[in-house]
Amino acid sequence: MDSNPALYQTIASHILTSPQKRITFAEYMDMVLYHPDQGYYSSNAVNIGFQGGDFFTSSSLCDDFGELLAVQFYQMWENLDRPKSFDLVEMGAGIGVLASQILNYLKINYSDFFDVIEYIIIEKSPSLRQEQQQKLQEFSVRWLNLEEITPNSIIGCFFSNELIDAFPVHQFTIAEGKLQEIYVTTSQDLTPQPPSLQEKGDNNNFPHLVGEGLGKKSNIEFIEVVGEASTPQLAEYLQLVGIDISQNAYEEGYRSEINLAALDWLSIVADCLQRGYVLTIDYGYPASRYYHPRRSQGTLQCYYQHRHHNNPYINIGKQDITAHVDFTALEKWGKRCGLNQVGWTQQGLFLMALGLGERIAALSYQQQSISQLLKRREALHQLISPEGLGNFGVLVQSKGLTETETRRSLQGLTIPE
Repeated sequence: MDSNPALYQTIASHILTSPQKRITFAEYMDMVLYHPDQGYYSSNAVNIGFQGGDFFTSSSLCDDFGELLAVQFYQMWENLDRPKSFDLVEMGAGIGVLASQILNYLKINYSDFFDVIEYIIIEKSPSLRQEQQQKLQEFSVRWLNLEEITPNSIIGCFFSNELIDAFPVHQFTIAEGKLQEIYVTTSQDLTPQPPSLQEKGDNNNFPHLVGEGLGKKSNIEFIEVVGEASTPQLAEYLQLVGIDISQNAYEEGYRSEINLAALDWLSIVADCLQRGYVLTIDYGYPASRYYHPRRSQGTLQCYYQHRHHNNPYINIGKQDITAHVDFTALEKWGKRCGLNQVGWTQQGLFLMALGLGERIAALSYQQQSISQLLKRREALHQLISPEGLGNFGVLVQSKGLTETETRRSLQGLTIPE
């Protein structure tokens, strides 16, 4: 398999020097994706694009996604009675395509709004930040870490597209009817597993558990083991979203993910926002669907050269690892942080309400070749396909709005006729 040898060895060394010679899956995922020198997002390994990339995003397909978001941002500005400065804070900007789409469209179509925008990009990856700076050099953009933003200072909108799905997640399983956490260790130091798990002998139900080596380099395998939860926050998270895994519906060996990093991220965002909105677009479910007993193997996926699979222990540092977003957690935790829910919808409905239907209808009148028209039509339909991008969730939250501003609806959350 195509792993990064240096990163592989770094992770193995970290495990072997850890107190129990194991790390949480969240630690493992964080190192694989965000190690400062060798991580997937920190190095030049990340490859975003519709053709030839590991994965593609909505903005990779066509300019329309960013342009329709720009329409929504303009209305947000109007809803806040046109403040003299409006902060657009994009968190996780990829290679800068979405920012370019938004800023170009606003410059041409909403110059009054464009003139008051303070565009800020939050980006951890040095290589991606460099690509963004090159692509956006004609615009006035600032790059910051989220922690560098002064609390209660942002008037405008924090927004993200496919960001939270790449946050490191804890993995848990049910063993002997109890919540247990999944850890990553190496074949050089194996921790005995609970007899109830070892004796089951049915690794097909939970293929990464019980000493199954899933990534080999220099005769070292990364192996999953289970143990007591590393933090009480895992159980507290399930209580937050109303999931009781002690029910008989949850069978032995059930496994899934918990994204504590998403709650930490949302706490900081809410603290920084003085007045305005938080717009989150990602693939995911409400908690009742995410943690449905039948979804017994969680949602973890890996993406490598437009192919997806569920083995995070191969192609280390060369593939993306993601997990679906629990929107119930964002809604409930956001409320604790002072964020009010404005609405939740699906991306297909959101974009149609913002005018994508009119753009599709207008294709018949455009002077383009048949091949160009078909290609554009396919791209627009992919944005709203219920089997793909159109099924993404769109969550809008707000803070600091007056009663009058709260009553003003957002176009993207209206039901298209």
